[in-house]
Amino acid sequence: MIYIYYLLLVLGSFAFMEGVAWFSHKYIMHGPLWFIHKTHHVIGKGPFQLNDVFAIIFAVPSWLFMQFGVMAGFDYRFYIGIGITLYGVWYFIVHDVFVHQRVKWLKTTKNKYMQGLRRAHKVHHKSLTKENCECFGFLFVPRKYHSQYNEPPE
Repeated sequence: MIYIYYLLLVLGSFAFMEGVAWFSHKYIMHGPLWFIHKTHHVIGKGPFQLNDVFAIIFAVPSWLFMQFGVMAGFDYRFYIGIGITLYGVWYFIVHDVFVHQRVKWLKTTKNKYMQGLRRAHKVHHKSLTKENCECFGFLFVPRKYHSQYNEPPE
């Protein structure tokens, strides 16, 4: 029974991170920390952007939850940290690898869900300013992006 509890903690914290990502993207990255995030909205040179610092910022709570969870004998905090870490790994694979092709892998898909994620992100990047952006979600984007076109996105 305890393993179900741990699994629910991992899955729950993973799902909760979508809300954290949406909120921080809309109100923090497109707000007071735009000076960092704008490096992601413009075409830059090199494999890294100043915006990559957010990966470190989001890794800190994950690490702290796991560290304090281990120190307390692998209590609930460890599993929350695992959920946050898994969200970060999934974010990297989908956002940096699949959507932005920062790593040349997973270039095409016929999966409507994945096409919708890519399409929604492209719409978000149409604006090069912090205003007038839409679609701040990552894993859950409006349905219209999943069924908008029959052909794969560019």
